[in-house]
Amino acid sequence: MKNLKILFGAFLALVLMVSCEEEDNLDPIGQWDLDAPLLTSAQETIILDEDLPSKPVTFNWEPAVSSERYQVRYTVVIDTAGSENYGTPLLSKVSENGGKDTQVSFTASEIDLALSYAGYGADSDAELEVAVLARSIDKIATDAQNITVHRFETEYKPQQLYLSGTATEGGNEMAQAIPMRAMENADGNLTYQFEAYTHLEAGESFRLYSNQQMPAHVYGGSEGELVKNGDPITVEETGEYRLTADLENHTYNLLKIDYLSVVGDVIPNGWGGDEALEYQGNGVWQRQMYLQTPESGQGGFVLRLNGNWEYLLKRIAGTQNQLYMESQAGDAGVSVEDIPLASAGNYTVTVDLSGDTYTYSLEADQTSTPPSDTPEALYLLANGEIVATFQKDGDVFSSGSFLPLQAEVAYQLNSAEDGSGTSYTLDGAIGETSNPDGDVVNGNLAILEGEGDVMVARDQAYQLKLDFSTGMANWKHYNIKLFHWDEAGGGWDSRDEFLMTYVHPLQYTTTRNLEAGYAMKFNSPWEVQLGADDPTAMSGTMTNNGGSNFQNITTSGTYEVNIEVSENYETGTYEFITQ
Repeated sequence: MKNLKILFGAFLALVLMVSCEEEDNLDPIGQWDLDAPLLTSAQETIILDEDLPSKPVTFNWEPAVSSERYQVRYTVVIDTAGSENYGTPLLSKVSENGGKDTQVSFTASEIDLALSYAGYGADSDAELEVAVLARSIDKIATDAQNITVHRFETEYKPQQLYLSGTATEGGNEMAQAIPMRAMENADGNLTYQFEAYTHLEAGESFRLYSNQQMPAHVYGGSEGELVKNGDPITVEETGEYRLTADLENHTYNLLKIDYLSVVGDVIPNGWGGDEALEYQGNGVWQRQMYLQTPESGQGGFVLRLNGNWEYLLKRIAGTQNQLYMESQAGDAGVSVEDIPLASAGNYTVTVDLSGDTYTYSLEADQTSTPPSDTPEALYLLANGEIVATFQKDGDVFSSGSFLPLQAEVAYQLNSAEDGSGTSYTLDGAIGETSNPDGDVVNGNLAILEGEGDVMVARDQAYQLKLDFSTGMANWKHYNIKLFHWDEAGGGWDSRDEFLMTYVHPLQYTTTRNLEAGYAMKFNSPWEVQLGADDPTAMSGTMTNNGGSNFQNITTSGTYEVNIEVSENYETGTYEFITQ
């Protein structure tokens, strides 16, 4: 027991001795002082070596001293020369051992990155200040020295970019900044090219950032030139855009997306048409639509922007649903193919062009079923009167010619000419489309058995086909354009294409400035090409895929141009009226 008391007494003496050497930081009593630390090894000029990015840059100091021997902890900051309180330094680090050590090291790349964030140019000198901050209880003492730091010769290039600003879908909140896709080459290395599909608001602005929080590299610019810390970027027109940025060449590009569409075997107009999807937000397009398969078997399709063959999105070969732009696939070492369709039906088509992987999905719609039987006859009625008698071929009924239908009229489909038979309706309006001004406009609607009106979205001449084996109805209409070109001054390729306005029934009109000596034709490329039977007459008859180019304008000026076509668009009449 005596030995135990001796050991305890020795332990207590040791504790008291240690506590006398350095007080803890609890409940300081009385007046006391904190002497400032003293930097001892700050070089006046520091040249950062790009070839040795991990090389340490070390700062040492003599310790600060608390008159009451309270614990002291240290932080080293690097800031712009002349800084006063070091509240927002360019770089800071707590020393090792919980802040007790009197030495801090930064790597060359840490310092260079901080200077790059701050806007100092590559291969340039930055006039800075290094300071050691000693803190004990509530007292702070500092020592600072001016230094000159020379940056790496090559500018730092971020590996990721984000889109943020009032013009964007994420707004001005950095945490909601939209990630851009980082493009890679065939070896899997970054190309420092980035892209994003997104919505932008005119009258607002955005910048590109390397992080979703500060500090970050910030890029702005104008007229396609990408500038570090440049002015915010704006767009003239609100809409969806494909934004690309190239940090190697310091450029950016904005492509306005008028529409993203399906084109191929699966739509009524095949590879000559487009079925536009609707933008949902956050890089996603979607639409419910009927997809068909050709008689030969499986159908295929691609997705494209603005009807332009240079912007085709195809499936990455060997994947189930990943997409890649065909024009970019070669450089990325990616093989692409048309998107297959195994069976016809109603689908929700979704295209997701956000993040690092672009995808599509085809979700079959099982909510509607086709009529159980094919009727023996089918009629289109309005107010009890027959508008059209459909031609039957197996399970398919066709209107043959184009029917001039009106939006203000409610129509009925019935198996009896007096409306007493089986009634049918459609699950949408004929003519409803996101691309009403296309050359040849098509759409599909499900056939439903039961009472209900058949509605029309807009006045037009429609060709109808109803297939009771698939339960789908197809509608189609032409838009007519007046082609106007100078044979001697650029020819056909430099033509004007003036869209004419449809007037019920089967008429089109436009008022335009027309040039003397120019050739003209009325077209719905390329199924309708109405040429003049007398090319010099100001009025007369015309023939589809026949006649001659109109050459009847001898005095340049403004003209009202009117045409009326037959129900099959094979013939028509025209007149040019001087205004």
